[in-house]
Amino acid sequence: MNGDQLREALRDEMLGVTAPPQLSTDGMLRSARRARNKRRAVRACAGSATAVLAVAGVAGVVALSTPDGGDRRPPAALPQAAPPPSSDGSAEPMPTGPDGLPQEDRTARAGSRYDQAALLLDRLVTVVPAGYTAERTVSSETGKETLGTHQADFTGRAGGVELWSYLASVDVTKGTWRGRLLTEVHTPGNLLPTEPCALAREFWGMGGECQPTTVGEATVGVVVRPGSDDRFDQWAAYRHPDGVVVFVAQGAYDRQAPASPLPFTARQLAALAVDERLHLR
Repeated sequence: MNGDQLREALRDEMLGVTAPPQLSTDGMLRSARRARNKRRAVRACAGSATAVLAVAGVAGVVALSTPDGGDRRPPAALPQAAPPPSSDGSAEPMPTGPDGLPQEDRTARAGSRYDQAALLLDRLVTVVPAGYTAERTVSSETGKETLGTHQADFTGRAGGVELWSYLASVDVTKGTWRGRLLTEVHTPGNLLPTEPCALAREFWGMGGECQPTTVGEATVGVVVRPGSDDRFDQWAAYRHPDGVVVFVAQGAYDRQAPASPLPFTARQLAALAVDERLHLR
């Protein structure tokens, strides 16, 4: 084979070889950036490790340099805000009814508490003064005619003791005058005020002008003039030594009607608050 034949054979061989793919400029840049970032990360880690070792060394020197050899490093930082207090959103359990099951709501519809409220109504009717008549009304619950209304409500617990209130109300008439008498009794352990006038003003949150009134050895708070809330004209409040609280209230339905004296004077109302007939537990 001469020189020309050799060159021709080499040319044919080179033409048969596949050319390598063309390099991408974007790919090259991405590869370069990855390599650069990797180098920076390595340097940063190395620097951090050096700094940690340096701080540890200084801390060790400070700890060893204290006179008593104790560790005087600064205490850990306190939290910026205390965590919110935990709260129990569970509802207060209702008392057990006479059927052995929890009541549906706060109002007793049977059982001893219901009976106490019914007894309170019976006794309230007996104190209606002469000249006034207890009026029968139609019950909104039963649709039947009844002499007044009564209700027993569970108001909560204090020291593990159930707290109850008994309410009784009766409409009274005298000629064309119509009004009502109402009493509300709270069982021992209640959180109502102890000072007589503070107690009287607490009744249904009505406030009013109060006068302390002495009945025997007892001091009764009597609101003789209501404030802006005039659902009643007068009411009295007394806390018995055993903790039972008794409220007694009286008022006219129509203050524009011809005037008639209220069933009780302020002093008589105070005496009624102390009356043992309304003292129920």
